[in-house]
Amino acid sequence: MFIADLSTSSEFIAGDNTILRELLHPDKAPLELRYSLAHATVKPGETSYEHSLTTSEVYYILQGKGIMHIGAESQEVIPGQAIYIPPKAWQCIHNPGPGDLTFICIVDPAWRKEDEVVR
Repeated sequence: MFIADLSTSSEFIAGDNTILRELLHPDKAPLELRYSLAHATVKPGETSYEHSLTTSEVYYILQGKGIMHIGAESQEVIPGQAIYIPPKAWQCIHNPGPGDLTFICIVDPAWRKEDEVVR
């Protein structure tokens, strides 16, 4: 059995400037997974850097409200919503505040630095 605990997962600033904690990644634990799963936070008033992945990604909003930008589209997102981000789509998410915007990121196949471009 493998259980990842958010409270003991290392926090770091991701390439897109979100506060990230990787929970599941096949390169970092003995797991037979195609995908990676991380917990992300965007502080009030902040926007993640515009970026694109060669892989698909899903955000699942846990807390706060955000404005999701994918390509030329923008839409408010709230807790309980899942956002599909297609491969190679330029994306960013803005937190208008007042509290933290937190969400789960699922990348399939698993996130790799060489698969991401940040503007």
